This record gives sequence, structure tokens and C-alpha cells, in this order.
Amino acid sequence: MTTQIPLAIDFHVHSDDSYDGHEPIELILEQAADIGLDGVVITDHDEIGESLRAAELAPEYGLIGIPGVEVSTRHGHLLAIGVEERPEPGQSFAETVAAVRARGGIAIVPHPFQRSRHGVRKRHLEDADAIETYNSMVFTGYRNRRARTFARRHGYPQIGASDAHYLPNVGKAYTEILVSPDANAATGADIDGDELVAAILEGRTQIRGKRTPIHKSSVQYAKGGARKVSYLLTSRAPLVPTVPASMDRST
Repeated sequence: MTTQIPLAIDFHVHSDDSYDGHEPIELILEQAADIGLDGVVITDHDEIGESLRAAELAPEYGLIGIPGVEVSTRHGHLLAIGVEERPEPGQSFAETVAAVRARGGIAIVPHPFQRSRHGVRKRHLEDADAIETYNSMVFTGYRNRRARTFARRHGYPQIGASDAHYLPNVGKAYTEILVSPDANAATGADIDGDELVAAILEGRTQIRGKRTPIHKSSVQYAKGGARKVSYLLTSRAPLVPTVPASMDRST
């Protein structure tokens, strides 16, 4: 019988390469190692450069290197995990999922249903590979519960993640994945991203962690919103329709 070991991965973290991120990847990797994570995926908004660099540097910190990006689709945000090339922003949700799979990655929906954060609506979720059912950056937990219920009813693999934009929030929530390492592998760092992607698709996941304190979430939302407005005014980034946060009862 093959022995499986649990690996703790935070699949949703932003660096200073995101318009609303703050931390360099070196500090994020160091923090992830210090708190006992086995890996962290940098998922910047429509930028993949620093994530590729983080995946390359990860083994130096004793971590598994996994690249990723949070893509802005026409129907909401999508985490492309395990890709080395960014899918083009602004496509439909289904087109973006297809692009992620063509690049050998897995398409995960972050913070679904939460429209103030560009969460994908239910009618598009059928195209995804997995769902983020625990995002630490929610206020009340209602959207997490709704996402978890939806995933269970429809048989989707589930992940948990911090959605951290500040260093102290890294690893507040994460996913514990059961993997079967090679007999010669000494540590989890010897396991590559392909094995983790396969484990997620097979549902070998367990969500761990807790919500980020409300006052810290509020600061992140406020600063992130201001940075986003500035970013959109000075770039050609695709604008995904949203609603004011005061109208979204998930917060």
C-alpha cells in the first residue's frame, strides 16, 4: 500500500507584482517556510512574472515551486494553477478554463458568488476544475459556506487559501493535500506541481486555517480598492463589472 503524506499549500497569495499587492516574493517564500507551509502559489492579478520567479526560487526555501496567476475573465476571476504562461485576460470564463488546461494547469474559482470581488456566478461554475470554498479574506463566512455547499452538491474538489496581500496573512488558510511521494524523495520539496494538480482533481484535499481578522480584511479591501482604481486608470487592464461593496451582503 502506497503511503501518502500531507502537504500544506497556500494556493492564493499576491505579491507586489499585483496592483493591490505589497510584498516581494522573497519575503513571502521566507514567511511560508517559517510558518511551516510546504508551498505557496503566487497568483498576481493578470501578471505571472514574479510567480514564475517564485516557483524557481522555492526549493531554496525548502518549498515546492508552483507557478500561477489570477486571471480576469469576462465573468469573474479565475486561478490558473500550474501554468507557466498567462492566459489572455478578458476572455470568457469557458475560454479561459480551456486555455488553462491547454497549458497543463488546473482552473480554480476563487471566492465564488462574491460579486464585489469579481467572484464567478453559479451559471459559469460548471466549467471549473475545482472551487475555493474557504477564502480567509471574507467577513462573515456566508460566501464560504455557500461555495462549500455548492461544491459538495456538484462533486467539485475543494481548496482553502489565504488570498493574502500582506505578509502576516500568508497561510491564514491553506489546503492540505495527500500525495504519494517517490520512494527516493526525501522531502515534500521533491514533489512537483503536476502531482499536486492530480491530487486536487482527485479530491485528495482538506481545508485548514481560519479567517483573517476583520480589521485586517477591511484594511486590505480599502487599500486594494484605491490601488485598483489607479491601476485601471493608467493601464489597459480589462474591467470586470462589479457592484459596490456596500451592496454585496457577503461582506
